Amino acid sequence: MPGFELGGSIPPDTAHAVSVSLPTWSANVGYEEGQDWVVNKMTTGYPRFFIHRSIQDFAAEIVAKFGPNGYKAMLFPTQQIACRCLSFIKSRCSPSSITTLTIVNLVLDATNPAARSLEPLSPAISAVLLPEDVFAYAKQYWQHSGDGVSSRRAEFCHGLLKDGLLRLDAGPNSPSSPPPQKPCRGPRRYRRTSSLDAGKPKAANGPPLEEVQESSRFLEERFGRNLDISFVAPAKSAIKRRIAGALRSNHELGASPLPNMESNTRGIVNLNEDDIYLFPCGMNAIFNAHRALLGSRGDMKSINFGFPYVDTLKILEKFGPGCLFYGHASESDLDELEKRLKDGERFLALFCEFPGNPLLTCPNLVRTRELADKYDFAVVVDETIGTFANMNVLPYADIVVSSLTKIFSGDCNVMGGSAIFNPNSRYYQGLKEFAQREYQDTYWPEDVMFMERNSRDFVSRIERINTNAEAICDVLRSHPAIKTIYYPKFNDSRANYETCKLAGGGYGGLISISFHNQAQAIAFYDAIDTAKGPSLGTNFTLTSPYVLLAHYQELDWAAGYGVDPNLVRISVGLEETETIVRVFRLALDVTMEKTSAN
Repeated sequence: MPGFELGGSIPPDTAHAVSVSLPTWSANVGYEEGQDWVVNKMTTGYPRFFIHRSIQDFAAEIVAKFGPNGYKAMLFPTQQIACRCLSFIKSRCSPSSITTLTIVNLVLDATNPAARSLEPLSPAISAVLLPEDVFAYAKQYWQHSGDGVSSRRAEFCHGLLKDGLLRLDAGPNSPSSPPPQKPCRGPRRYRRTSSLDAGKPKAANGPPLEEVQESSRFLEERFGRNLDISFVAPAKSAIKRRIAGALRSNHELGASPLPNMESNTRGIVNLNEDDIYLFPCGMNAIFNAHRALLGSRGDMKSINFGFPYVDTLKILEKFGPGCLFYGHASESDLDELEKRLKDGERFLALFCEFPGNPLLTCPNLVRTRELADKYDFAVVVDETIGTFANMNVLPYADIVVSSLTKIFSGDCNVMGGSAIFNPNSRYYQGLKEFAQREYQDTYWPEDVMFMERNSRDFVSRIERINTNAEAICDVLRSHPAIKTIYYPKFNDSRANYETCKLAGGGYGGLISISFHNQAQAIAFYDAIDTAKGPSLGTNFTLTSPYVLLAHYQELDWAAGYGVDPNLVRISVGLEETETIVRVFRLALDVTMEKTSAN
């Protein structure tokens, strides 16, 4: 196994990596406590917890050019989103703290001919400028909502600003334009009509072919040959069809038209491509699913059913009238919910993960659907961990969300999320009307292209990961150091998983384990020869002390729901089965050697 240095990107030498190496238990504690020996070595981090260096650099330049001294900036892809962030901050700060908050909107400079070639990309940036003592609130919004710009968008747009291709949009929420300056048109090759315009009618004095080709090279140089603009729309279509289970082959874009979406693995015959929405990350899909339900059904509390990923609960608590939390996703929890419903309480929606993270518990979706139909609330299911290659939860849900960042991509180098509106849902029409009014496609084109390429072999990767996960489970279940193993195949809620499991599907690639004591957990984590850091669903095995990272400030609270603070979570990869099994056997041997005297 290759070594990973503390603070290095996972994968190594990857500019837009989704994970960061925290190779020891103490490094994870040091990260959570902000200790210099860890934080100062971090070249990157998980993108919704660590602001990428390219975003930090761009934000600093925006402040230097357009903001007061001592201010900071949080970057968003549209003005509407920036305004939502501003509203969130204002709802939590004293009036005296928010009088100087403003939004700077940067748009393409239409007076520059080179801008024409960039229009299909919509490379705009809206920056919320704010004093440092208010920045923590902006970061809350950024983390919970997933609305921030991607690192690739920031990198690209920063280059445009340096080249004079972005300008201030002096709209109602922007400061006045700066004094007129001498136009900066950029290098000659950046001032040409796009190759997209080739073949379109031109004026008699239109640019010669050489200039058109130079403009095309500008885009190629910007993206390092990673993007052909003409492929972006087909790439989005391919991603959506894969999510629907209607495109399972390794289909090359542009080689032939995408096949008609005549069948899918979702069991919903009237599901269409335009029922699937793409987002820049998985949490943004959840955030916007909640927004769509509030916007179409009105302000009501939601239900968080099962121990959640941390930001799902925060979204339901902070954006709207609040939520009711059931942390076990058990039948007794459903009994209590049913009693509330019988007594007249009404809710907007029930949000759950299937399986849950990190205990892999599967709620009873059949009974949940029955209660939802009877008492008029929506069901939103996050299928990220189980994946739609193994199971089908759409028949039981009004909305299905997923983090494409995880195993759908696998390469750990791009973010993405999706939401499916079930066309048979009673709320479908209202959701679609809300989406027509409010949905903004902010998925940056280069991220789209990476996601499409990464996901072409998604189904075959899942099959291998399923096999590896079960082989690792066999080793763990028989070892005396392991107190409990959490995996859908072996959990008490297995029957609920089997209800949704596809023929030929497996149980997924996520395993959690608890030990008899903390010393064993630390010894195992420090010894395991895999990549170690946040995230899951990678093509390589990735290990994490998940509860320590996700709930460090609330470990006792998590323990109250049966979540061991010393739990170790394993995201299984594509290694040769014998090789990865040997890695786990060796780590368990070390664990016993180091703790047998205790």
